[in-house]
Amino acid sequence: MTGRGTVVAAMAGTLLLAGCTSGADGGSAGPATTAPAPGAADGADGTPSPTATGDEDEPYTMDEERAPKTRAEAVAFVRGLTVRPDNFGPGFRKAQPFESDPAGWAVLDEDCVWQRQPLPGTVLASLTRRFVLPGEGDRGPVHVSLTVTVHKDTTAARRDMALSLEEALRCPDQRLNATERVRGLYSRADPFSEARNGITDDDLVETGEYLVDGTKGALQFDWFKYRLGPVTVAATDRIGAGHSAEEATDIAGGVAQGAGHTSAEIDSIGGNTAKDAATAGSEESTGTAEETEGSR
Repeated sequence: MTGRGTVVAAMAGTLLLAGCTSGADGGSAGPATTAPAPGAADGADGTPSPTATGDEDEPYTMDEERAPKTRAEAVAFVRGLTVRPDNFGPGFRKAQPFESDPAGWAVLDEDCVWQRQPLPGTVLASLTRRFVLPGEGDRGPVHVSLTVTVHKDTTAARRDMALSLEEALRCPDQRLNATERVRGLYSRADPFSEARNGITDDDLVETGEYLVDGTKGALQFDWFKYRLGPVTVAATDRIGAGHSAEEATDIAGGVAQGAGHTSAEIDSIGGNTAKDAATAGSEESTGTAEETEGSR
């Protein structure tokens, strides 16, 4: 079991520097020297790379004016995002079932048990995709899920982030499903440019021990959640037995990095680069250099 201090320290480097980018073959490039810039050069598959350097004062975000406004638009948006297994590291593949129903989401009830429920009025769509790194030898499988949620507005997304932070205090021990639970959860949240967060408007990291009924010993559990305007991106990992502390930390870093890839793609659709493009188009058509302001 990797200590929570080790995991949080490792995530600090991952979130602030965006670590290394995984290519199609799962290889790594060198570490970036600053926070990733929205609108960075695209990868070979057309998805934005979260590792190029640029203006540290611009987080990945989603301009509220460019965000989906209806449930149909939100469902099309979340389903249109490219989430590749190798975004999380080499060897990952799609799990079954792969996608959730975007009309529902997971809610932690009063008994600290996660339940699927219909979306509230403040949420337009929420889609979870699941991945697995199969076990090999004495190393157990690693299960990863990535959830993108479109809220009605930025205020609702901020409230969701605050609620997520409070849940670890209310329920440090949580039941994930009939056979799995987590305990001893530790949460930390930071707005952009403070402490670890060099990527999105807000971020949250949660770590704890993962237990499976009938299996001895505690394993590693990590949860990463980013806010981009009215959109949140959350990724969890459940790391099976047999992985060393160093391997578990590397896996957790890859999962955080995978969430960063999705954040970069969201930003390329409706974030800072979209506002830059709108500004350029305005200057070209009007001949003025006035900056187009976007609202979040």
